[in-house]
Order: sequence, then structure tokens, then C-alpha cells
Amino acid sequence: MAGTAEIQGTPRVPHPYAPVLRHLYIGAVHVLLFVGAFWLAYGLRYEFRIPPAPGTPIADLIPPDAVGQSWTTPQFLGVPASVWHGFYSLLLFIVLVKVIVFGYFRLYAGWWQYVSVQDLVETFKASHISTGIILGIVYLCKALNLYGAIQYRLMVPDTVFIIDWAATIALVGGLRFFVRIIREGSRPVSPAGLTRVLIVGAGDVGEGVLRELYRLPVERYHVVAFVDDDLRKRGIRIHGVPVLGGVADLASVAQDQKVEEVVIALAQPTRDDLRRIIEVCKGQRLTFRIVPGVAELLTRLREVDINDLLGREPITLDIEGIGHFLAGKTVLVTGAGGSIGAELCRQIAGFKPASLVLLEQAENNLFYIDRELRQARPELQVVPVIADIGDRVRLENVFRRYRPAVIFHAAAHKHVPMMEINPGEAIKNNVFGTKNVADMACRYRCGAFVLISTDKAVNPTSIMGCTKRIAGMYCQCLARQPGSAGTKFVVVRFGNVLDSTGSVVPIFREQIARGGPVTVTHPEMRRYFMTIPEATQLVIQAGVMGRSGEIMLLDMGAPVKIVDLARDMITLSGFRPDIDIKIEFQGLRPGEKLFEELRTSAEDILPTPHKKIFVWQSRYCSLEDMQAALKRLAAVTDGASFAEVYKVLKSIVPEYQPPAEPPVPDVPCEPAPSAS
Repeated sequence: MAGTAEIQGTPRVPHPYAPVLRHLYIGAVHVLLFVGAFWLAYGLRYEFRIPPAPGTPIADLIPPDAVGQSWTTPQFLGVPASVWHGFYSLLLFIVLVKVIVFGYFRLYAGWWQYVSVQDLVETFKASHISTGIILGIVYLCKALNLYGAIQYRLMVPDTVFIIDWAATIALVGGLRFFVRIIREGSRPVSPAGLTRVLIVGAGDVGEGVLRELYRLPVERYHVVAFVDDDLRKRGIRIHGVPVLGGVADLASVAQDQKVEEVVIALAQPTRDDLRRIIEVCKGQRLTFRIVPGVAELLTRLREVDINDLLGREPITLDIEGIGHFLAGKTVLVTGAGGSIGAELCRQIAGFKPASLVLLEQAENNLFYIDRELRQARPELQVVPVIADIGDRVRLENVFRRYRPAVIFHAAAHKHVPMMEINPGEAIKNNVFGTKNVADMACRYRCGAFVLISTDKAVNPTSIMGCTKRIAGMYCQCLARQPGSAGTKFVVVRFGNVLDSTGSVVPIFREQIARGGPVTVTHPEMRRYFMTIPEATQLVIQAGVMGRSGEIMLLDMGAPVKIVDLARDMITLSGFRPDIDIKIEFQGLRPGEKLFEELRTSAEDILPTPHKKIFVWQSRYCSLEDMQAALKRLAAVTDGASFAEVYKVLKSIVPEYQPPAEPPVPDVPCEPAPSAS
């Protein structure tokens, strides 16, 4: 079956000549406008009728049946010939001059949906200069008596060129503004409806806010009025919005216009200004926003980060569904001090759970996330719990006391090389720790248990990946048991997250700060990456959507070469890769592989209503077989050789590919000395 990238479809590649074709298209439109402007100038000058030649009797030029007819009707296509001949003789010359001058001013490269007064100024300049060139050449020909050289057979009045100048500005500028008007007038309206907005300040800042609101791709705001203390502005309209009074009138205007939101758009508002505005509006159900000043905007500018280069499109969440899943419930997050666990807590806190229980073994990590949540969400009941998921008795007390309804299990040992050297600890934490939390979820009838898994669990070559695979298998076994019917078990599998603790990004950042070298394992190593907020949002969404026993896969996009990531980070830091800072390749570490996978041959991928979440149909094993496997695994947790651990893991996960040699030499465990 096609991979994730194929399922989503390849992005449409623009035509290589698209910019050139667009400029040619815009140029052709301008040529038509130039022709139309000159035709309009001719028609207006002669009132759209054929003028008689000086000294020629009208009866000799105009047939009786054509008197009073328009000069463009078929009766006049050939009479008098001098008018049409002069028009066509000058047309090519005039259009050629305008095409060159307008091209010099780059007016074929503008993006019409963003047309502004500056575009109109440039159009005025181009029309002014082209008309000056045309008149200059015409007068030069007159002075040198070169009529024949340009086939100038008609005495064209200067007013034709003046009218052509004005018509060119009107047609070229008018069409551009017409396109912008159509675009702004056809914006879709937000499904939530329009928020009625009042802007305080009818100066440059307020006008800029109104203009930007008109440019939003989705119409969310309806500006109903301005208020400003400048008496000269009373009664005027800015982009069609009236100034209805001063700040003292703010409450009455807001009430009359049914305003929902007030935007303070003052150039340099003082504290007294803001206090006065708030005081006037006391008793009104209004939301207040303030436009930052230029200096403040500049201080908010930040450097381009690697997250920007690898960032993806915003996540669309089922807010209502997540609200039903979390709101008013006790939510437990294990590993709450880690990168994923902490971000899960931040995201969950926004959905108003009754309480949020933070379970973490590391005291300092727990302290920081607890303090952060209390400051950001003072209304939320946050419960910090220091506990080890391997301590079954402690977990029993935690579940008995807090009775969580939803559990997000993020606690795990995740560092691949470290777990290769310490396989027993990976088994204890990732397998038996998960088993403890899952068993408690069943015993205390929790509504949902969401296990955070990894792409390293697919065809695992590492202890970490294999233990996470077994943890997922155990949760699937529980999901099939009748006694677990009240608890939904969902496994969510995804790849690396950017900037998590101990991941490649902070390591590269530290190496760059030291002046290098930046160490990469292999030139061809690739990994799937996702930002931490994106991963946690999709984990929550998958927990809502998933059915018990399902493995949910997050769309990780295309894999990224680690060496390219290193070069990008060096460049963003202001250095030149391989010149200022060297890149060194160190070879694969124990348990690592060049390419991570997102599915195995024993699994099938199915789409879900969310385009970034998929369901993996995988094989199940019976709970009896799993319990027997866990007994074998417990026997090799402490003191067994690497070979024994590899053998048991492979018996449980046949796809596991252990290393040919252990990461460190096996040292036989000697019995402890007897107490004397």
C-alpha cells in the first residue's frame, strides 16, 4: 500500500514558465486597455461621430442615410477615410510607446489583489511620461515637417492625447482596483459569524487595522464604527466606516451598534488613555484588544528557527469532540515533565478539565511544569504527583485517590543508545511500567487510556523500539478483554519531535555554540520530524477518534536527512556549513537504523476522517500468550546476558532485529557475597 506521502498526494508543481506566462498575459491585457483608451479618446473628442474635413461640404462626405449615425456603425467604416487612417496610423505608435514605458515601471509584475495607492501613482507616472513622449515626437515631426515619415495624414487635435492620458489612467488603474474590490467582496464568511468591532482611533493606525481586516482571507469581523477625540474627524467616513463620536461616546456608540469587540488603535496610548477607555465601557459586555506600536512590533521579531523550516500546515482539531472528551474530567498525564508530557498538559489545560494530575518521577521537571500551569491557568486544579510507574503500590494509591477518567501515558525511556546498554531498565519502564498503568486504568474503570508510542516500534532494531512495541501489544490485548469494556485503549504512533530534550536539535545547537564540529551518524540517515505542539494536538485528537485496540498513526510528512538538518541549523546560526563549522560523520550507534518506518508488512493502513491520522490494523495475540511472554521477559530483566534478552524479545516480536554484537561486552553476574 502507498505510504503516507502517496496517500496525501504529491503537491502540484507549478509550470516552470508560469511567471513569464503571467507577465505576458498581464501585458496583453494592458495592450487591450491602451487600444481601448485611444479609441475612447478619439470617440470623446469627435463625440463618436465622423467630423468633416476642413473646407469640405458635409454632403460630399456623408451619405444621406448615415446622417446622425455613430461613427462606429458599418455605414462609416470607410467614410471619411482620413479619420480611420489617422486612427490606425497612430494606434501602433501610441501602444508601442505605452508598452515600453509601462514595462519600465514594472506595472506588468504587480499582484492586483494587493493593489494600493502606490500602484495608482506608478500608473499616473507611466501615463504621464508616455503621453509626454508621444506629444514630443508628434511636435518634433510637425516642426521638421515629417508627416509623411509617420504617415500622419490627419490633423489630430492635442486634446485627443490629453483624453488618452486620462483614459489610460482610468482604465488601467480602474481595472486593478476592480479586481481588488471583487476579491475583498467575495471573501467567505466565517462559520462562527461576524464579530461586530469598534475601533478607537481614526488615525493612521486605525485605518491600517481596518484595511488589514478587509484583507483577511476569511471574513470574521464587521467594523461598524470609529470613535476619535479629534473633532475634525466627526462625521467623516474611512473606507465606508463612519466616525460616530469621541471616547466619551464609546459606551453609547457600542450599545447602539451592538458592538462585541473594541480595538484600541492609538499611536502611543498612555496608561491614562487606556484606563479612560476601560472606565467608559464599564458595565458593557465587551472584549478589548490593543494594536501594538511599531517599537513593540520590532521587539517581537524573532530569528528564523529550524521549526519554521520544518513546520507544517496548521492542525485542524475537532474542538467540540475534544471538549466532550476532556472537559469536566480528571485527566492524568504520566511523564508530565518530559517534552511530550509537558506539552500535553499545556494543550489539555485549555479544554477545562476538572483537574489535571501530573505524574512524574523527576522532581525538577515536575516542579517547572506545575509552576507554569499554575501561572498560566490559575483557575485549573493542578495536582503534581511524584511517582515511579514501576511502583505498583504507589500507582494504586494515586488511582484510588484521584480516579482519573482519561490517561495519557507518555512516561518512557526513549534514548536508543542508552537503552541498548541498559536493556533491563527499558523493559522495566517501557513494558512493565506501561502494564502497571494500564492495569490500574482497567481496575478503576478509566474512560480512556492513550499510549504514546514511536515509529521505532515498527520492525524494531533497538531495545527501546521493541519494548514500546510490546507495550502497545499488551494494551491491545487488554482492549479485547470483556473486563476492560469500560476502558478504551488507543495506541498513538509517531516519529521524532523537534527540540525535545536530548534530541538532535538541542545537541546540534550546543555543538554550533561551541564552534563545532557538528556530529552526524551517517550521510544518508533520515528521520520523520514533527513539532511538539503538532504532535500533542494530534495525539489528543487521535485519542478522541480512536476505537479501543486501534493503533493510530500520525502523518509525519516526508522524512528529513539529518545532515541537511545540521546544515540548515548552521546556516541559521550565521555560519557556513563545512567552512566555518565542520560536519563529522561518526557511524550508526547501537540500535539505530538509517531509515525509520511507519508501518510493517503485517499491518494495513486505513484512513480516518482526519487527514493527518490513520488507523493501523495489526495482528493481535491472546492475553494468555502475552502474560506468558511477560513472565519470560521478567526473568531476564535483571542480570541476564544480552543474548538472553535478545532471544526473549525476538520470541515476542518476531520482526525484532537484534544487533550481531552487544554494545558492551557481556560480563557474567557473580552471586552477591554472603553476609558473614
